[in-house]
Amino acid sequence: MNYSIFSLVRQALKGHKDWPKVWRRILPEPKYDVVIIGGGGHGLATAYYLATKHNVGRVAVLEKSWLGGGNIGRNTTIVRSNYLLAGNEPFYEFSLKLWEGLTQELNYNVMFSQRGIINLFHSDAQRDAFVRRGNSMLLHGADAVLLDRDGVKRHAPMVDLDNARFPVMGGLMQPRGGTARHDAVAWGYARGADMAGVDIIQNCEVTGLRITNGTIQGVETNLGFIGAEKLGVAVAGNSSDISRMAQFDLPIESHVLQAFVSEGLKPFIDTVVTFGAGHFYISQSDKGGLVLGGDLDGYNSYARRGNLPTVEHVMECGVAMIPRLKRLRVLRSWGGIMDMSMDGSPIIDMTPVNGLYFNTGWCYGGFKATPASGWCFAHLIANDASHEVATGLRLDRFRTGRMIDESGHGAQPNLH
Repeated sequence: MNYSIFSLVRQALKGHKDWPKVWRRILPEPKYDVVIIGGGGHGLATAYYLATKHNVGRVAVLEKSWLGGGNIGRNTTIVRSNYLLAGNEPFYEFSLKLWEGLTQELNYNVMFSQRGIINLFHSDAQRDAFVRRGNSMLLHGADAVLLDRDGVKRHAPMVDLDNARFPVMGGLMQPRGGTARHDAVAWGYARGADMAGVDIIQNCEVTGLRITNGTIQGVETNLGFIGAEKLGVAVAGNSSDISRMAQFDLPIESHVLQAFVSEGLKPFIDTVVTFGAGHFYISQSDKGGLVLGGDLDGYNSYARRGNLPTVEHVMECGVAMIPRLKRLRVLRSWGGIMDMSMDGSPIIDMTPVNGLYFNTGWCYGGFKATPASGWCFAHLIANDASHEVATGLRLDRFRTGRMIDESGHGAQPNLH
């Protein structure tokens, strides 16, 4: 069924009792042309584009739990392309352009809201860095606006511009940035992939890889062996588990990243704002809750729960930027497993095993990259060649010294 105002009216007249299933619940076939491990945003987007853009006939997505139960549903929904370096900015700008047409592409409302994002700066040096970043964005076809104090006050009047320790001098704004509904993205891609013939198999955990003479043959699962001509892996923080099954190591670490949502408020903040004096970001959801987050918890873990010192740190940064937050009640928190690469930038590439491909190392950029990640990963799997905007995201950059040190927010190579 195509969703439209007409189908909504028809179903309303029937009491909403005849809506069809959004995707099928099926058991796996013995073998597929391509199997994707990971039923999150990246895995589902990859399967969708393989089926619709590359005409790959037999594609399956394997998810060990339920669709959207991983990082795709455990983030702060921010979408942006305000990067600096050539290896990242064209990729994320390509992703943002895909976001702008995604609801129409999928015939599913992903609730993409281009409310803008503002990165505050607090010193001359930070201003100069943001000017450089903004110029790089403009050169790559993105949008960027440098705000002075009055501009910040106009767009984000709740920010304390005269904080005694961190006075705000201005900000770098990307008006086309914003937020999207994270689980709607997963559901939209799942629906689109299913309509294109992709088999989506939930509660199917991969327990091993079958490799013969350096070539992938398929995967062992709790539902039995599933053969595959090609195998794509998009499992975020659990990538190291799969790579160990293939007997090679990845340059990533798994960390917990917490996020929080507050009680519902009247309209308070109509953009996304990040604190330049500390790693803190905030926006307001359609339900009225403030969505906020900050730094990693700082230790390696596969647990989807965080520690209290990080909670305190995030709240301190929030109150320093917006003093009125001290009266706020936080209702709940959650944690995602971040696959932190050594240079803070992602990896989309082939591996030493023929027919095995990895999509990993997304650090803080996974959700916003979802459309371009799926597009480029599908291109790689279908053609055995990197897409033009993902040529810098090769795995061998760590061996050749061509890292993309975008933000310094990756893991710490000096500790290895």
